[in-house]
Amino acid sequence: MRVDIGNALATEADPGIPEGALDDLDERVAGAHERIARGRADGEFGYAALNLPERTDPAAVRRAVEGFDPAVVLTVGIGGSALGAVTLTAALGADSAVDHYALDNVDPAHADRLLGALPLSETVVHVVSRSGTTAETLANFLVVREAMADAGVDWTERTVVTTGDEGPLRALADRHGLPALDTPAGVPGRFSALSSVGLVPAALQGVDLDALLAGGQAGADALAGSLTECPAYAYGAVAQALDERGATINAVMPYAESLEPFAEWFAQLWAESLGKDGGGQTPVRALGATDQHSQLQLYRAGRRDKLVTFVRPRERPDRPIPETDVDDLAYLGGESLGALIDAEFAATEASLAAAGRPSVRVELDRVDAEDVGRLLYDMEAACVLAGELAEVSTFTQPAVEWGKRAARGLLGGGDFAEAEAVRDKTEFVVE
Repeated sequence: MRVDIGNALATEADPGIPEGALDDLDERVAGAHERIARGRADGEFGYAALNLPERTDPAAVRRAVEGFDPAVVLTVGIGGSALGAVTLTAALGADSAVDHYALDNVDPAHADRLLGALPLSETVVHVVSRSGTTAETLANFLVVREAMADAGVDWTERTVVTTGDEGPLRALADRHGLPALDTPAGVPGRFSALSSVGLVPAALQGVDLDALLAGGQAGADALAGSLTECPAYAYGAVAQALDERGATINAVMPYAESLEPFAEWFAQLWAESLGKDGGGQTPVRALGATDQHSQLQLYRAGRRDKLVTFVRPRERPDRPIPETDVDDLAYLGGESLGALIDAEFAATEASLAAAGRPSVRVELDRVDAEDVGRLLYDMEAACVLAGELAEVSTFTQPAVEWGKRAARGLLGGGDFAEAEAVRDKTEFVVE
């Protein structure tokens, strides 16, 4: 992976990082790297995620899905239990004969439409919950089971489970003899894409899991105690330094349609990990070139509170643009869509620089298994580094847990004080 921070320096942008401040920032990076290295060596909770490329056994994933020949894979999970898998299959599974969908919300209208459209007799369900008690996941799984039964499909013959060592989902898998994989110990869900949590649908699509993990391992091998030697740390350090200087919004803008779900995955990773103690950079999802025609106006001419992170492949498949006899369009004829999107990217990057707005360029060689594995790993490492620099508890999510307890209490799943806070809501209604 290649990271260009030139347009985030104070000579180019406001807010920006003075070149003289890079030495101080690099000293902070060195200290944070030592802490991260200790956490990895000791397998501490959260830090253990950065060991996943070496720990994950792709053969175990392939054994779990052996014998299935589906037309569709349906992931039933939420948050980190679904976003990583969607990111991988969107980036790498476009040419597969196997489609991948995720049921990661409990909107009944969406569930009805999706289940009504799927060929359930040709669908493999991958249900994922680290605790085995996630209300949304288990509710959706019960709905899927019923839909399969109503369609005359034996759900026990078409379900793979990924969960923890114990809990109701593990008990269910044991009782019915379902193929079951373990969620990785010590790894929060949002950091688990390069494990069985994210790899099952990719395996069913025929994605090269070994190459994917090799890309992640290349990121692990590249971790070093200086931002000038490590692309992941360069990105994490600069993003955090800009946050401290007022760029409190991070707009992640891939210039590849297949990487659009990556921006959503990144948003959870960044928000849930760094949104602590009254701080944290707010991630925003965008797509190049589409959002040049919507959000770019704000990024270039709105408040100076944004970093734009461009993510682009340096090589891509291409398609020629046909010649035309329309004079005003003649400049397009003989060009290609690839040349056009590259020009759109360069123009957008230059537009922001001309307005003195900070951006960082993150480049892959191409959207393939190895480079996508490297991209996900490096962004996880960048996030961990940013958390160290911000001195927050990167791997916890207390606000999320508060909401879970409130919802469970409202549904009669226990006596939780948080549910009372929901009932005590102040109303000021206008109709």
